Amino acid sequence: MFTLAHLSDPHLPMPKARALDLLGKRATGYLNWWRHRVRVHAPEALAGIVADIKAQKPDHIALTGDLVNISLPNEFARASQWLVGFDTPDRVTVIPGNHDAYVATTWGEALGLWGAYMASDGKPPAADFRAFPIVRRRGPLALIGLNSGVPKPPFLATGTLGEAQIAEAEKLLLDLGRQGLCRVVLIHHPPLTTESPFKRLTDAASFQAMIRRVGCELVLHGHNHRSEIARIGGPQGDIPVIGVTSASAAPDSKYGRARYHLIGIEREGAGWRIAVDIRALRDDGEGCEPDGRIVFQIGGTVAKAA
Repeated sequence: MFTLAHLSDPHLPMPKARALDLLGKRATGYLNWWRHRVRVHAPEALAGIVADIKAQKPDHIALTGDLVNISLPNEFARASQWLVGFDTPDRVTVIPGNHDAYVATTWGEALGLWGAYMASDGKPPAADFRAFPIVRRRGPLALIGLNSGVPKPPFLATGTLGEAQIAEAEKLLLDLGRQGLCRVVLIHHPPLTTESPFKRLTDAASFQAMIRRVGCELVLHGHNHRSEIARIGGPQGDIPVIGVTSASAAPDSKYGRARYHLIGIEREGAGWRIAVDIRALRDDGEGCEPDGRIVFQIGGTVAKAA
């Protein structure tokens, strides 16, 4: 069995900023952090999640965005250091979230600092957004990383993939499916048409149309800060779309305890058995404990079990 740990939205602590750094959209985000979000995201909660992931020793780790908050240059540098302490680029796949693209930045001073974590197999560190979609093959899995993080106007947390990225993802998914791999799509925004207009993926319908044509076995996302399950139609049945709670959620936050998902994937007949173990931070902050399990049978139909 291959084990994949999925975490998202760590929202590392916000550093103090100068007034000149807060022109435009950053100003509202900065005030929102110190007035509200600083109590929602707890670094000690994230430390507990990371410690448990390391103790579980998964085969690979997927991090679906929002490492930073308002895309300050020193936020990216701090996040780069945090990633180094977490694990190596070959063991962690990162995709950007909307907060990682809060405003337009210079790639080399921002997301480029994490480029090795966003590189396709055999490719150099991602040099710009054109690196997406990325593909990493690990055991029986093919991880297809998409970027939905695009700078947006103030008060909007929407995301967009764009026609070119969706078209390239379609080609990759078709080829990887022919190779018999378990295709796991990583995206920050939930690719659903039912989301809030202020937070949605603007081209979710186009993404779903592509998936209906070529399929995949699993979609993992963040953004909503909650562990949740939806489904979208595929050519051979429904496909699970799984979101995860923020990895730094404080125990008394509206999202509940910080969580991550430990996903076991193995072949079963002509399809796949995917077992999602939800692991939540313990009340004492010392590691995590089981908080539910859902099993999917992928290959014709999707079944849910306790």
